[in-house]
Amino acid sequence: MSVRVGVLGATGAVGQRLIQLLDPHPEFEIAALTASESSAGKPYRKAAKWRVDAPIPDDVADIQVGATTPESVPDDVDLIFSSLPSGVGAEVEPEFCEAGYVVSSNSSNGRMDDDVPLTIPEVNADHVDLIEVQRDERGWDGALLKNPNCSTITMVPALEALDRAFDLTDVRVSTLQAVSGAGYNGVSSMEIIDNAIPHIGGEEQKMETESRKLLGSFDGAEVQLHDMDVAASCNRIPTLDGHLENVWADTAEDISPEDAAEAMEAVTGVDLHSSPDRLIKVFEEPDRPQPRLDRNTEGGMGVAVGGFRETTDGVQFNCLAHNTMRGAAGASILNGELLDKRGYL
Repeated sequence: MSVRVGVLGATGAVGQRLIQLLDPHPEFEIAALTASESSAGKPYRKAAKWRVDAPIPDDVADIQVGATTPESVPDDVDLIFSSLPSGVGAEVEPEFCEAGYVVSSNSSNGRMDDDVPLTIPEVNADHVDLIEVQRDERGWDGALLKNPNCSTITMVPALEALDRAFDLTDVRVSTLQAVSGAGYNGVSSMEIIDNAIPHIGGEEQKMETESRKLLGSFDGAEVQLHDMDVAASCNRIPTLDGHLENVWADTAEDISPEDAAEAMEAVTGVDLHSSPDRLIKVFEEPDRPQPRLDRNTEGGMGVAVGGFRETTDGVQFNCLAHNTMRGAAGASILNGELLDKRGYL
């Protein structure tokens, strides 16, 4: 039987991506959509200013949008995907969990809470069992699971490959992030055309903390953050989709560019529908990856890497991922598949 799912914030940019990916999904069936009060009560085709480069799915177009409250979602919905603004999510998501719903959330609120699992299934699937601690501490019948920030998720699979083989000690990263990461109205054309903006509010801190939690160890009771140092500088550039990142990784063990590429190339997906067979695609060309050419690697769910160079204490490389697919909607859906497989629905 299909898992019945709902989408909170269904009219936004990530909400639309969620619907695009969920409609043909073989395991999930869209059963509820919610949005702001101004959209509630309207059919989805009228509530959403659709901007995805494919038509609104016929099965979804006439679903009536509900208010973003637990009372507006049918009791038989098994899983909720949340793409709410963080301020709204911080208030609303716990209400859904208290009402018994399991929530896979892309929103940034709560990612670093001690009892909230932050997961990339190919990297730290075992962290999902932090839900048991969460339920004990909060008294929830439901649960809250988070995927990381879109810039964090771009580099962490590659870092995990290096850490497993060579023990990471320090990471420095400079990002070149697409405008879609700010939402449709997030950056005006007058700001970004012929320009680069060397500041994205809160982004550096997210990369510096979330990566340490993702690569940390879970002992069944808590997650111990990885002890590496991480420093990030985040920049917005005028590409539509795809976050490109320049990463410097220092390791305790000796490492060559060839060693790094081999470790990353060996990373495989996991047994979940949305996980690609090969998570990381390694380019030998020095000028790859590039956003326009490589953001749709593995249908937008893969990570592309290249440009390996030796440094004094490790390696430098470039990595790229599609920020609204792998970095947002696709990541939440993959986490939903993990929740189902691990018996949390």
